[in-house]
Amino acid sequence: MGESATSLRDGILSHLENLEASSHQLALKQRGGEQQQEKVTRLKARIRELRHKRDELRAKIAMSRSGLIGGKDATQNTSQTPQASGTSTQAILEWKVENMKNLLQMFRLTGISGKLTRKGICLCINTAFEGTYLDSYCLHLRVRQPVQIQHHTVPAFIPLKQIADEYLQTDIKRFFSVLSNHLNAYVGRKFQAEQLQKHFAAFLAGPLQGNSLYNLLEFSYRVKPEGKTFPFSAKLTYGDPLSFLPTEATVAHKEDAVASEAEMAASHQTLFHEKPLHEIFHSFTDATENLSQAVPRELSASSKGVPSDRGKATAV
Repeated sequence: MGESATSLRDGILSHLENLEASSHQLALKQRGGEQQQEKVTRLKARIRELRHKRDELRAKIAMSRSGLIGGKDATQNTSQTPQASGTSTQAILEWKVENMKNLLQMFRLTGISGKLTRKGICLCINTAFEGTYLDSYCLHLRVRQPVQIQHHTVPAFIPLKQIADEYLQTDIKRFFSVLSNHLNAYVGRKFQAEQLQKHFAAFLAGPLQGNSLYNLLEFSYRVKPEGKTFPFSAKLTYGDPLSFLPTEATVAHKEDAVASEAEMAASHQTLFHEKPLHEIFHSFTDATENLSQAVPRELSASSKGVPSDRGKATAV
């Protein structure tokens, strides 16, 4: 009888322990569910907050574009609600002015300067090559929809219309970036040709032959200014309008040229792909000067009975 009671008590206690454990597990699950629900609620609130910020940013972007390209004429609503539309018009005008100032400041950092005018803005692209400031090109824009180029000083051979058709109405920053790249590449090629003719005319057989865009140059040259002949002929083609280095370079030599001149022509062909023109001819000058200085040193050393450096190198 006592054993039965003990067994019954143990069974009841075991059952109660199981129930307690199950209850505890259920409570943990409920708590986890509540925490999960709270997390979901927080995330939903965060989503609403982000959506609100997104809408605000979209509104600012839309207003920015309106300030840049004119947007819709705010005076259309003036006849409907004079007081409200008057305030809205003033706010839009202030936004346009502020946006233009920010835009001009941003352009100024990229070599583009400008100022507001009565009819829009005047922007100037300041070009440079290897730290040397060169020409400036200006555009007068009418900032109404659609944006129009009223006047400009961009050379006729620069594809301004093509660039404007592609970017001016949709992305004015991209428009000026692409146009600036075209202009800088052009003035870079022009600068090289002018430097070559100005400082290294003795190396050339007459003026360079080319076009106004400086994307095709032909000339005959020599590597020593005091030479009597011009054994090399170069043809440089700048197939990429955004590059100041040629995409194709051909250097020909005379049929009766010696082997050393043929090898030199091949090396020059590689140089024209890698360095600006005036730098290449400057290296010719340096080589000539170094050679002319080395010869007197050798003669002086020989007359004194001192072996020259070249003799040492040969002996070694």
